[in-house]
Amino acid sequence: MNMYIYYAIFSLILLFGLVTTFMIGFSRKNREGDTTYFQKTGIKWARLTSFYVVSIVAGLLALVAYIWYLIQ
Repeated sequence: MNMYIYYAIFSLILLFGLVTTFMIGFSRKNREGDTTYFQKTGIKWARLTSFYVVSIVAGLLALVAYIWYLIQ
């Protein structure tokens, strides 16, 4: 397998994080202001945590695959 595929996977993970961050930041709800922002914070924290968990797991899997490639 080509080593550059791992760079591509890592770049896609970073790009996904960047794009979703901007999508959330520039959403219509954020631009207009949300009067209910401080309500239901548990769900918001759970969703944010799940985004981070998925990103970290994907990054670690890419790292393990890259190291596995190097040792073979």
